[in-house]
Amino acid sequence: MILRCTALLDQVTGDLHCPFYRKNTANIALISTKHRAKQRRPRGALRVQAMSTDLWAFDFDGVVCNSVGESSRSAWKASARKWPDLFSKSEVQAKEAEVEGQMRTVRPVVETGYENLVQVRCLLEGTSEEDILQNWHSILPDRMQRWHLDRQELVELFGSTRDAWMTDNLGDWLAANEIYQGVPAIVQHLRSQGPFYIVTTKQARFTEALMHNMAKVPIPSENIFSTTVSGQPKSEILVDLQSQHPGLTYHFVEDKLGTLEKVCKEEALKSWQLYLVDWGYNTAEERQRAAQNPRIHVVSLQQLQSATGCKA
Repeated sequence: MILRCTALLDQVTGDLHCPFYRKNTANIALISTKHRAKQRRPRGALRVQAMSTDLWAFDFDGVVCNSVGESSRSAWKASARKWPDLFSKSEVQAKEAEVEGQMRTVRPVVETGYENLVQVRCLLEGTSEEDILQNWHSILPDRMQRWHLDRQELVELFGSTRDAWMTDNLGDWLAANEIYQGVPAIVQHLRSQGPFYIVTTKQARFTEALMHNMAKVPIPSENIFSTTVSGQPKSEILVDLQSQHPGLTYHFVEDKLGTLEKVCKEEALKSWQLYLVDWGYNTAEERQRAAQNPRIHVVSLQQLQSATGCKA
């Protein structure tokens, strides 16, 4: 299911045409700051595309990209910056590979990237993977309060750590991510048919870089909505898109059941077709629960190809 992009290192030795990560990386911080400033869009300010029968919105992590390898390594690097005294201990440093492996197991409960830092420390302090999977909704706020953590500070720390890694070795950062095989062709097809958006918790500059350099399907920045930066929930962004593109058939593709269940509760979004992919960061139990919801279609890659009209 996963396409491993091992040929990336050849590409990154030359110019990369992604607007955020060209060969000259001296302006990354400035560009990123400007990009973040544009993320919060007022209602009614979305860019209108040519009319089409269908509008599609895709989540990114878990639908297009498997970023768990990169996010785990970035979280470890960022955690070492946040808690230098703890991470200077040899016994902690010796656990890096073990903790990064555990991060793959607990990834399904992560909603936003900064939570990875909290998970790293939880695992180091002995919280079990099962406890995190079952009780993350209560563990996260408890640890945020206990350790006097600020959400925005962690978001910025996680983002700047990724920026530093990309500046130092873009090829290494890209190769730590994986694109799900077959999905870029679907995205390319939908882009050619009508309005297409990415609605993600990932910071938009990283999504744009991965779509350009790995998926090979460049997406304009105005078509990528980051809930982490804007603070808008995905349901609110979908309402905005529906308002800006009236009279269409609306589709939203996710790998997080909880997100789709929230959309189901929004009266304004009752006409949306909802899809839970059977890959990404969800569990067998969640897929079974989704199958019982008449609003949600659980789809394989082949079924998503059929639903989108993409001929593989």
